[in-house]
Amino acid sequence: MSEKSWLHSKWMLTIVACMAVLYLLIMGILLFVSGRTPSMYYQYNLVPFETIRPLLMERERYNTDTWVKNLFGNIVLFIPLGIWIPWLFRRCRLFLTFTSTVVLLLLGVEVTQLITRVGSFDVDDIILNTIGAWIGYAGFKLVLCSQKRTRNRTADRGP
Repeated sequence: MSEKSWLHSKWMLTIVACMAVLYLLIMGILLFVSGRTPSMYYQYNLVPFETIRPLLMERERYNTDTWVKNLFGNIVLFIPLGIWIPWLFRRCRLFLTFTSTVVLLLLGVEVTQLITRVGSFDVDDIILNTIGAWIGYAGFKLVLCSQKRTRNRTADRGP
């Protein structure tokens, strides 16, 4: 596959995946697909771990579906973000730049939920989503390091 074709495919895959995530996060909510409807009130949590702590410490109070969706759903949904951002933007391959970019994007999602009063602004969602992105980032870095090692071994062997 040519470099130009590969770059085009990479962007197309990313656009399709981002559209799916946006649908789940924004459109699905606004169209009531996820069972959430706009509230009359602004809902928010600015205290870190206020929603995470009860889910972890008082697990018996929650059914498995609620527990899995709130903890693992918020993590798993953002693993691809941890792969795409450094894959598409070389400057985001540094951990601090990557993390800053992710937090800003997630802040935008949470503010959108607050403004539309669909869902809520929850700092714990930002924490869990960032953890998911970090998992994807770690996977991306592992693959990148593996490719570099393979290239170095091939170069050391010569023609």
